[in-house]
Amino acid sequence: MESKRQQKHAKLLQRELGEIFQKEARHLIGRAMVTVTRVMVSPDLGVAKVYLSVLLAEPKEIYDLVNDHKKEIRLYLSKRIGKSVRIIPELAFFPDESASYAQYMDKVIGDLNIPPAPDEEDEDEEEN
Repeated sequence: MESKRQQKHAKLLQRELGEIFQKEARHLIGRAMVTVTRVMVSPDLGVAKVYLSVLLAEPKEIYDLVNDHKKEIRLYLSKRIGKSVRIIPELAFFPDESASYAQYMDKVIGDLNIPPAPDEEDEDEEEN
């Protein structure tokens, strides 16, 4: 379980990284929409696991680009939060699969063949 300090730090990182992907890192990701869905910080605040969701582009390509430019993204982060934190955490980026999992589950549920429930009038006739 994360401490209050870790949660506070994670929220700060999530907000700032989201803005970085919207503004400073536009040249890296092009027209793709990258959303920081979750950030988990280690107890010493030295490592941050960042979960990304990608729209309007091939996710694999975007993850490769982001991982190749990890140092540049960390530099942008240090310019934004360097005065308020002691350590700029090492960043580890991971794909957030929750959206694709939700689409898959929606498809599975939609494909179920569920017979319609009998009407209340039909149930009354069967009881008599």
